[in-house]
Amino acid sequence: MSSSHVNIRSRVSSDVLGTVDFVAPDERVMFRTCSEEKGRVVFQMGTADPERALVVAKLVENDVAAVDVNMGCPKEYSTKGGMGSALLSDPEKIESILSTLVKGISKPVTCKIRILPTLEDTVNLVKRIERTGVAAIAVHGRMREERPRHPVHCDYIQAVAESVSIPVIANGGSSDMVKTFEDMEKFRAAAGASSVMLARAAMWNPSIFRQQGALSVEEVMEDYIRYAVRYDNNPFNTKYCLCQMLRDRVESPFGKRLHAAQTNEEICEVFGMTDFYNKTKAELEARKAALQTNGDQSEQPKLEDDVITMPVRFERRDYPPQITPKMYLLEWSRKEKLDQPVYETEQRTQDRAFQSTVIIDNKKYRSALWEKSKKFAEQAAAIVCLRTLGLPEGRIGEEHSGLVNKRKRDDRKCAALDDNESAARKRHISEDPQEEEMIRRTKVVNGVCGQTTR
Repeated sequence: MSSSHVNIRSRVSSDVLGTVDFVAPDERVMFRTCSEEKGRVVFQMGTADPERALVVAKLVENDVAAVDVNMGCPKEYSTKGGMGSALLSDPEKIESILSTLVKGISKPVTCKIRILPTLEDTVNLVKRIERTGVAAIAVHGRMREERPRHPVHCDYIQAVAESVSIPVIANGGSSDMVKTFEDMEKFRAAAGASSVMLARAAMWNPSIFRQQGALSVEEVMEDYIRYAVRYDNNPFNTKYCLCQMLRDRVESPFGKRLHAAQTNEEICEVFGMTDFYNKTKAELEARKAALQTNGDQSEQPKLEDDVITMPVRFERRDYPPQITPKMYLLEWSRKEKLDQPVYETEQRTQDRAFQSTVIIDNKKYRSALWEKSKKFAEQAAAIVCLRTLGLPEGRIGEEHSGLVNKRKRDDRKCAALDDNESAARKRHISEDPQEEEMIRRTKVVNGVCGQTTR
């Protein structure tokens, strides 16, 4: 189960990693999954807004088995935004969020709650939740203010399970009830539930789910690191999970070395896995290079209606500073005495991604892929046009074409004009207002040099 309290804006596939990434507006990967776990992973979200919850749920639903809403987290980072256990005091919002999701997506919707101060209130809330159409409900057998040191209330979970017809999942037994695989069945039976959900016990040693018996923590940590490196996991997330597995050893010399690590490479050094790290990174780099080479050869333009399309994406790191495909396309159009390119861009409501069509010489070109910003979408459209026409686009390592030489000279000329105008403006800033207005107008005229958007 994955959890996110951060707004997710776009879905991005990684051919190198073989993953699907869900990315926040600041480009952080908030949720990464792959086809192998599509039928098993449940996406858990923290939310206080039905409509925003639906947008995210629709974005992820085709890559997960179900969507869950966390209405039990008591931590301040969750409750201060009206999420998590803060929702327990607002049954109408709970009902609105769950009903919206159930009606809006095709995958099962579930939720997790904590128990309320009275058994009657808890049962009434769960019955109300059941009427929204959720597929199951997880009940953490503690009240909002209780913590792991408090005993779990199995009697509450049992009463809930007896009051509804949907599956009830028992949660909260990690500290005092579940320490082995066999203990899960004991907890399930004591709570009268259909199944068990584990959080802390699973973080301490994920192999607790092995029917043959748990593996050593050391073995599990090394396995986890292999996955973290193979799928380029965020190093701070990697380190957090490893520290959870270390538990009381986190303050040991070994734990302090781990805590000081800032990258997955440094984490591998702590565990003596540097050779594995180097080998895996080399394999990923080789795969990336092969995909780039083969991709350029296999990407053939297709005519869809009246638009020529190719599945290409603009990668800023593939181009030198101050050089873009749009610049190359503009200079080519000037050289050929054509009207300058016109870009028409649309934004997708579902994830706010962008797709642009460039029109030049009465033909339309567009990337089949959606981009995270309007600027990137326009660059991708320019790439499609340039590649279709067999023209250079300015990529690093590409043979010099001379297309942008004139543009660079014009840029330097404009920069000199701007510098002169700026100096003049400083000299006259506190003088005659009429002279100040003359300088402002001079700036407008000189600014024509830089009207073309890159």
